[in-house]
Amino acid sequence: MALGLQEVESTLWDAANSLRGPVDPSDFKAYVFPLLFFKWISDTWDMEHKQAVADFGDQVTEAEESDYHRFVIPDGCHWSDLIKATKTPGAKLQGILDRLQQANPEKMAGIFGDVAWGNTERLPEPSLLNLIDTFNNLTLNPENVPNDVLGQAYEYLLRQFADESGKKAGEFFTPRAVVRLLVNILDPQPGETVYDPACGSGGMLVETIGDVRDKGGDVRTLRLYGQEVNLTTSAIARMNLYLHDIEDFKILRGDTLRDPKFRDPGGGISHFDVVIANPPFSLKNWGAEDWKTDPRAFCGVPPAGAADMAWVQHMVTSMAPGGGRVGVVMPLGALFRSGAEARIRECLVRADRLEAVIGLPPNLFYSTTIPACLLVFRSVKAGEREGGVLFVDGSTRFVKGKNQNEMTPADIEMISTAYRLGADPDGDGGVRARLVTVDEIEATGWDLNLTRYLKPAAAAATDPKTAIAEMFAAQDAAREAEAHLAERLKAAGYA
Repeated sequence: MALGLQEVESTLWDAANSLRGPVDPSDFKAYVFPLLFFKWISDTWDMEHKQAVADFGDQVTEAEESDYHRFVIPDGCHWSDLIKATKTPGAKLQGILDRLQQANPEKMAGIFGDVAWGNTERLPEPSLLNLIDTFNNLTLNPENVPNDVLGQAYEYLLRQFADESGKKAGEFFTPRAVVRLLVNILDPQPGETVYDPACGSGGMLVETIGDVRDKGGDVRTLRLYGQEVNLTTSAIARMNLYLHDIEDFKILRGDTLRDPKFRDPGGGISHFDVVIANPPFSLKNWGAEDWKTDPRAFCGVPPAGAADMAWVQHMVTSMAPGGGRVGVVMPLGALFRSGAEARIRECLVRADRLEAVIGLPPNLFYSTTIPACLLVFRSVKAGEREGGVLFVDGSTRFVKGKNQNEMTPADIEMISTAYRLGADPDGDGGVRARLVTVDEIEATGWDLNLTRYLKPAAAAATDPKTAIAEMFAAQDAAREAEAHLAERLKAAGYA
């Protein structure tokens, strides 16, 4: 009998809580997801074995049965072999996971991360046994837990781990409302390629699948690509895609700005139909010294203290000609900082690739309270948007949350509609939008701050908590501006 979502989520969260005490909550994901994936592989293999026997009988050969299995499980490497281990379960588990990766080099190399399962100082045996026992109570094959339920449960765990991790969550988790808004705007289609150069746990790639499926498209024709610098996070992304029943993907580990992994046969940057990302905000020490000769710096080299415009240029370079789209989450500072970034903005606007700047509500992200925005680029703009940039202010469309504000489905739809129409959908100023000419942007010194082009919304009563959050956000923005000013003064010899 198939398990319900709530039952699966409850059991998985119990598994995570079994680690509480010896393991820091920010590290739960490194232990829980590999065990979840291993249990799912084993249970699914058993289901596939039963089907092979049903089709061929008890005398089914190994060759006949191999066609039924997605993964190879060597002798002694099944979940049932793990639960038989009465001594040194960590060492036993480590050996099993290593052999599974060796037996499935194309699908599993590095997928279990780098946890030292035999290190009893980091993970005492009683805690590991409790974790194993909790998973032992679940049968995770697609008959018992359908792929859509397991995928939703996986997303639930990611959200829970993000709540536990606080600001560290920004390294692997983007609020799903932001992901849905960005995917909605980029509108992926069946047969297209989708690329995330800072893919984290793979949420944006998974959402493109869900978007195409919800619109009745054939998701089997989508091809997904991602790069992620963190080993644990890149492994979580691959597991995430498998557990969502997605197989046509490639996630590579590496530093995208220093060493982009996706190349065409001639060594150039690969092109994709949809390029989507939430890269780390204002990343420092990102490799600016190597970009002086990098062809991706077609609009200039960003400052060493903020990689935002390096991500933008990498993504625009990766955009397919003749219909490619880019959607990227950026801090508001990237819209107005002067110097090299202003020159890059000028280049992008003059090239008529920047289609829209969309302001987001404050305090949506785990990593910062600073309001953010979406930048949307197209290799070919619709005729009415040529020679201009659409500005959309969605900053008032949110519901206050305990730790982070949230956007509802209605908020997402309202902002998406404003983007599509190029105007406020209901005319009440809730989402202001305006197409601005290149000449007007040039007159501001290539400043893309939304307040330059959109009249402020009518003032509304603000409760003290919101006012305090907005004050902190303003202070953070001011400190960021001061830091960049100090860098410019130092470079000019004034400090």
